[in-house]
Amino acid sequence: MHHDQLLTVAEAGDYLGTGERFVRRLIAQRRITYVKLGKYVRLQRSTLDDFIEAGRVASEG
Repeated sequence: MHHDQLLTVAEAGDYLGTGERFVRRLIAQRRITYVKLGKYVRLQRSTLDDFIEAGRVASEG
């Protein structure tokens, strides 16, 4: 069974190429699903991939 990799907020920012502040804002605004492990916040790589896909704009032509 494949388990989705959990990333820290900083790692998620690196993965998206946006930085940590942007990811924290997405979490605060409940615009992205996250996992709470005690006091730690983690994001699944597949959730980030879905977020990227949702923002994809098709090219014309």
